[in-house]
Amino acid sequence: MRQQSHSRSWMTLLPIIVCLFLISCTPRESETNVDDGFIGDIENKGSDTIVNLALAWAEAYQEIHPEIRISVTGGGSGTGIAALINGTVDIANASRQIKSEERKNAEDNGIEPVEFVVARDAIAIIVHIENPIDQLTIDQISAIYSGEITNWKEVGGEDRPIVKLSRETNSGTHVYFLENVLRKGEKDNKTLFSMDTLLLPSSEGISAEIRQNPNAIGYDGLGYVTEDLKVIAVSQDQTGPFILPSASSVNNGKYPIARDLYMYTAGEPQGMILEYLDWIRSPEAQLIVTELGFVPITQ
Repeated sequence: MRQQSHSRSWMTLLPIIVCLFLISCTPRESETNVDDGFIGDIENKGSDTIVNLALAWAEAYQEIHPEIRISVTGGGSGTGIAALINGTVDIANASRQIKSEERKNAEDNGIEPVEFVVARDAIAIIVHIENPIDQLTIDQISAIYSGEITNWKEVGGEDRPIVKLSRETNSGTHVYFLENVLRKGEKDNKTLFSMDTLLLPSSEGISAEIRQNPNAIGYDGLGYVTEDLKVIAVSQDQTGPFILPSASSVNNGKYPIARDLYMYTAGEPQGMILEYLDWIRSPEAQLIVTELGFVPITQ
């Protein structure tokens, strides 16, 4: 009788045991991703100048290739390149070229940075919409930011103190402006930003401050300049011509504060990363560059 009771208990438990076994053997959806066709992630980080463009590219590409997920974050060119050196991103965005010491650090870490030009940009000199100044030379801009010129009347404006705005030091735009405007592209020039220059963490921060401060001057990528800001025409010297930033003045080389925008990979890209970079440099993706106010690399 006891033996029959044990037999019945076993028969009762058997279906439960089988079910538990089948559940444990069933692959998890997050592990297989077969149903949604997912292939992989691309981590993209760096320049705040490029971040809106990179987000637009990622969104457009994922509509074509839903099997790819692209994560885009800013933080500055230095942050993106540091992440590339540390091996934590697939693509680093930069609004300046990688520095020699950064390249060495990467190589010491077993990484060979590979550079891709993905767009071009003009750095616009911007002031409050009511500022009467229309044009400045590179020498005058350098003198303003170094603290040699401190009042708008010294460059033909009103008797007002000049409030200088800059991106923070981790920004590729800051580095480019320092080397090519403040130091005028002279390798031995050691001019520095005046100590009273206000360092702001974003392009939007500079624009917002200028909108509310009639004494301010700042610089920003052309793609971030809105109609409620005044853009200054710039010349290499007093003889002119004074040129406003635009796609055409960048492409014909007449606007003096223009640069390439970059993406860097750890070694020659392969697979989905190579396909994504090829698409970014295609005429289709370069239309997005124009839409966002930057300068395409293909005409």
